[in-house]
Order: sequence, then structure tokens, then C-alpha cells
Amino acid sequence: MLKLFEYNWQVRKDWFDWCDKVSGEELLKRRVGGIGGILPTLHHIVAVEYGWICGGIQEKAVDIPPFEKVAGLQQIKDFSARCHLEVALFVYDWNDSLEDRIMIDITDEGEREAHKYGEVMRHVIAHEIHHIGQLSIWSREIRKKPVTANLIGRGLFDI
Repeated sequence: MLKLFEYNWQVRKDWFDWCDKVSGEELLKRRVGGIGGILPTLHHIVAVEYGWICGGIQEKAVDIPPFEKVAGLQQIKDFSARCHLEVALFVYDWNDSLEDRIMIDITDEGEREAHKYGEVMRHVIAHEIHHIGQLSIWSREIRKKPVTANLIGRGLFDI
């Protein structure tokens, strides 16, 4: 599981670097699908990872600013870096004894739902990969080469 988090973090960094070469107008432009734009999607990816792991599993008070408060590329990079410090500590300390522990989530409708930590961790991984696909489609719409989503060749599984 650790390697897939590292993969997501590498790809996220690559998308941030990609964004440096794209106009602010394109990054904020309303698009069809998902969260509706490149920067809002990057903000959402970070917020979901941080919210589930630090707020949900660890039951910490988390500060997730609304997109409108961090609507610039550098602000989202800074938000991501801040969240990553806390998330990475938990991810690197992950062990099998945490797999079946239970967290309680309160849905938007106020319902209580129980989830195993392992399920939540895998959800967070899959969630980011899903949104990376959306970013790839939007990059092609503006005639920019997308960041590679290839797991192979990233040095995560060196021989």
C-alpha cells in the first residue's frame, strides 16, 4: 500500500509541475465532469486524502480551506505540502495491525457509517487515481501532453 501512496504523491507533484506551464485561466476554467476544473480537482485530491486519513482515521481536527480561499496554484501546492507532512507520518507508520480497525464516518446526511482503516486507505489511493484520469482528459482538451500515469519506471520498485 505504501508504494501506491508514493506513486500518487509522485504523480501529484508531476501534475503541479505540469500546471506551472499552463495559464491560470486554463487551470481555473470550468470543465465537464468531476470537480469541474484542474485546480479545484487538485485541491479536492489533497482535501480528501487529508480529511480521511488525518480527520477520519486519526480523528484529528483538520483545517481544510474551501477552494475559494486557496484558488491559486501556489496556494494549493502549499496546502498539499502542509497536509502531506501529517499524512505521510501515518502512511509510513502503517502496519498490518491497523488493517481491521474501525473508524466512524458521519455522512453528509448525518448517518454514521463504520469503515475499516484498510478500506479507507485503499479508497484514498483509488480516489486520487480516478481524478488523475480526469486531469489527463482535460490536458488533452487544451492540447497539452498529460503527466504519465505509468507506475512502471518511477523507481518505486527498484531491483
